[in-house]
Amino acid sequence: MDKIRLEILGLSSSQSQSGSFALVLGEANGNRRLPIIIGMFEAQAIAIEIERITPNRPMTHDLFKSFAHNFKFEVSEVRISDLKEGVFFAKLICNNGQKSVEIDSRPSDAIAIGIRFGVPIFTYEAVLSEAGIVLTDETDEERTVLEERKDKPAASSVGSDELKNFTTDKLQDLLKDALTKEDYERAAKIRDEMNKRN
Repeated sequence: MDKIRLEILGLSSSQSQSGSFALVLGEANGNRRLPIIIGMFEAQAIAIEIERITPNRPMTHDLFKSFAHNFKFEVSEVRISDLKEGVFFAKLICNNGQKSVEIDSRPSDAIAIGIRFGVPIFTYEAVLSEAGIVLTDETDEERTVLEERKDKPAASSVGSDELKNFTTDKLQDLLKDALTKEDYERAAKIRDEMNKRN
């Protein structure tokens, strides 16, 4: 199974889930985005490492790195390995020069640890095609349509339960609107509703 490399594009606070964040990963050589909802602690751990901030005391993910180094293990990559019922699964690929092991992890923890080791993040086509959101270049006509839509309900103002009442075409419009506003969490919910119908 071919792996697809991902890059961290950003973190944004969740508008619908207090204390949660959307970690947005992007396909390295493509236009698909993979938003993953993570907790506040993991978001902080990722942000601190991205910004190269050194905390006064080691955080849990720093402790893992120190522990691994002292026992001569290195992390070689992070894999977003699966998606089951809307839940992402990940693996840390570790080795000690003689053997390689895969350690199950939540994606947020795997990525927080992976960036401390400076390793690449990968996923598989099956995960990206099921949960990825495709960004397309907007034409002038699409921009005009989005401008005209300002007086209509925005994607972020529509509840998850209400999504099932919309037609597929309306969901497609709401998805475009959410992507334009970079509301990746909302876009993920709309995508999930669309996937349920396929």
